[in-house]
Amino acid sequence: MRRLFTNCDILATENGRLKYIRRGSLGVNGSVIDYIGPDEPIDRYDIYWDMSDRLLIPGLVNAHTHTAMTLLRGIGSGLSLQEWLFDTVFPIEDKLTAEDIRAGTELAMLEMIASGTTSFSDMYMEPQETVEAALKAGLRANICRPVQCFDPAERPQDNRRIKESLALFDKYDGAGDGRIKIDFSVHAEYTCTPDVVRYYASLVRERRGNMHIHLSETKKEHDACVERYGVTPARWFADLGAFDSRAFAAHCVWVTEDDMKLMSDMGVSAVHCPSSNMKLGSGFAPVRALTDAGVNVALGTDGASSNNNLNMMEELHLASILHSGHTGDPTVIKPAETVRMATVNGARLQGRDDTGELTVGKKADIAALDISRPHTIPNLDPLALITCSAQAGDVVMTMVDGKVLYDNGRFLTLNAPQIYRDVRRAVERVYGRK
Repeated sequence: MRRLFTNCDILATENGRLKYIRRGSLGVNGSVIDYIGPDEPIDRYDIYWDMSDRLLIPGLVNAHTHTAMTLLRGIGSGLSLQEWLFDTVFPIEDKLTAEDIRAGTELAMLEMIASGTTSFSDMYMEPQETVEAALKAGLRANICRPVQCFDPAERPQDNRRIKESLALFDKYDGAGDGRIKIDFSVHAEYTCTPDVVRYYASLVRERRGNMHIHLSETKKEHDACVERYGVTPARWFADLGAFDSRAFAAHCVWVTEDDMKLMSDMGVSAVHCPSSNMKLGSGFAPVRALTDAGVNVALGTDGASSNNNLNMMEELHLASILHSGHTGDPTVIKPAETVRMATVNGARLQGRDDTGELTVGKKADIAALDISRPHTIPNLDPLALITCSAQAGDVVMTMVDGKVLYDNGRFLTLNAPQIYRDVRRAVERVYGRK
């Protein structure tokens, strides 16, 4: 089926640069964009959709999250990361069943779809639940089962998380016509032993996998690794082979200049999570220095317990302004850079070169914003509008692979009332209250 959006503003990409088209047309043939231009094409389409007062942007890519943590939204507020994680989060997560995780994950997907996210990278337990939910929702997703080891005597071959990770890859990688990619993951330096990382990294390398880790999120984490091993977390991971495959690292708040050069040399992407890093008091990632070093930088929300939402429009806004305040330089990060961080850079990190941009031949992963609202008028600087004016609530359509998942408040692939009932049951079971 061919669909033509007409009378819409379009944030397209031409020759690698963002190009804004006013009152143009965008055509979709099946799952692929087949026309972008200021006028209607000569070719006929099956469906014509008037998108007056709408702005089409590339679907947003949430490059680091823990979707099922919607069930922990608001838990542990006001605590440092170590207290938050070990004293609050881990004990609650020990109570979660696969059914709970499915409910929390589907709730996250409602939130992401309604705010323009079309693809996400997830790290959590019971990942098969996330895969099945993403398949039903119609979203793109890179999903992994994080590996941890707290027992230095445990043999790597006996680590059950490694076995679960490999089984997930064998069963699901490439599912949903390629919408599902299975990544690999070491949770963090401080939650794993060197022997387990070295062994696991060799298996990932054999499969040419994509490694998803947490890296230098807090000063305490970074300094403790240096004290323990005599090297930074980035060098620790590299020396153990974790960067021999394609890899991406969430947070990177305390990485050094040498770390950034190492990441650039080894092709390791960074995921900037501004809301989470500020909420937990972790600091500010050196995004300008990372980018200047040649590191691909994407955006992520982290989980809903350290954010407390999955709103990529908010991450766009924060990434656009907080570095100006932190550095005293309002030119340090340009709006076009943050838009790319939230779209094509995230797609690149996920190993998806067929999406992330509105370009003929790319996948039709699109979010539509209503720009007829008071806070979006006048539209004198489109990139400033997208990064600093537009809100998640302005999203009126979300499309993935040419399929509409969300239209003017209606979820077309997920049963929202049933998901809310499932979440209420999970919350009552885990916390003893609705």
